[in-house]
Amino acid sequence: MRTKQIFLLVIVMLLLPPIDAEAQCAMCRAVLESESSGKAAEGINNGIVYLMAIPYVLVAGLFYFIYRKMRA
Repeated sequence: MRTKQIFLLVIVMLLLPPIDAEAQCAMCRAVLESESSGKAAEGINNGIVYLMAIPYVLVAGLFYFIYRKMRA
């Protein structure tokens, strides 16, 4: 029971990215800094974070599936 709680805590911590994550390539940064409103830059940052998170979620799901199969 304790192992299951630790496992769920680790999964939750991995799925909660930092709020102020800013990741951009050099060209995107240069183009978006010239814009005055900043809404496009925020959208690009959110998109990059989501694209980065998808593989981690898929791998975590795969490991959870393997874990469940090994326990059964």
